[in-house]
Amino acid sequence: MIFSGETAKGWIAPAIAAPFICVLLVVISMLPGDIALGHFGLTEPMGPPRGPLGFFVMLMSFIAMGLAVAGWVRWVEKRSLASAGLCGDGRLRRFLTGLAAGVAMMGAIVTAIALAGGYRVAELAPALASPAALGWIVLLLTGFTVQASVEEFVFRGWLFSAVMRRWNMAAAFILSSAAFTFVHYSPRATLLEIVMTFVFAIFACAWVRSSNAIWGVMGWHTGWNWFGGTGFDVPITGMDTGLPALVVKMVPVGPAWLTGGGEGPEGSMLTLALLTAGGLALLLARSRERRGIDPPV
Repeated sequence: MIFSGETAKGWIAPAIAAPFICVLLVVISMLPGDIALGHFGLTEPMGPPRGPLGFFVMLMSFIAMGLAVAGWVRWVEKRSLASAGLCGDGRLRRFLTGLAAGVAMMGAIVTAIALAGGYRVAELAPALASPAALGWIVLLLTGFTVQASVEEFVFRGWLFSAVMRRWNMAAAFILSSAAFTFVHYSPRATLLEIVMTFVFAIFACAWVRSSNAIWGVMGWHTGWNWFGGTGFDVPITGMDTGLPALVVKMVPVGPAWLTGGGEGPEGSMLTLALLTAGGLALLLARSRERRGIDPPV
C-alpha cells in the first residue's frame, strides 16, 4: 500500500474495475457544469472553456468531481482521505516546493522551444500594463490550484492508492495513467498528444511514489498549468486564457512537433523528453531514499 497502512472498512473495487468507476464518477460529477458552459456560450468551438470566466465556471465541475470522489472514499471504501494521499508533514512546504518546480519546468520548456526556433519573442510582459489582467492572473492561480489539486487527488491520490491496495505499484502506474489519459482524450487529439498525456500522468505517479503524498505533485501541477497559461500567451492543454503574457508574449513560428501546436508547450516533443527524464529521475530518487541516501521530497 501507499500513503497509509490504514485498513479500509468498506468495499475496495477490484483493480481492473477501479479506472471504470473513476471515469464514471468524473463524468457524472462534471456533466452538469459542462452543460452549463455550453448553454451560456463559455466554450470555444474545439471544447475548452472560453477565457477566465469560462475557466472559473468550469472549476465548479472540478469541485463537484473532488467531492464525489471524497464521498466514495469516505462512504463506500470507508477509509480516511489521508489514505488517499492527503497525508504527511510539511504540507504547505511540499505544495510550494512543487509549485516552484512546476513554474521552473514550464519556463525551461518554453525557453528551450524558443531557443530551438519554435517561438518568436513578440512583446515583453504586456500584462504589467494592465491592472485588470494582473488581477485575473492572480485569480487564475487560485483557479489552477483547485483544478490541479482535484485532478491529483482523484487520479494520483484515490485511484492510485485503490489499485495498489488490490494489486501492485506497476498496475497503479498504468491503470491510473490510462484513466487520466482517457478522460483527457479528444477525437481530434494526435498520437503525440495522447502519448504526452500518458507520460504526464506517469511523471505525476512517480512524484507521488517518491514523496508518499500528493501535496508536492498538486503544487507542481498547479505551477505547470498556471505559468504555462499566463506567462507566455500560449495555450495550456489546448486552452487559451485570453490574457496578455505575464513574462513574454511568444508567437509560434516552428513546426507543431516543436511548439505543440494548438496544445501549447505541453504538446511539444521537448516536453515529452523532459517529463520522461523527470519521471525516471524521481523513481531513481525513490530507490536511493529507500536505501537511506535521500529524504522524500
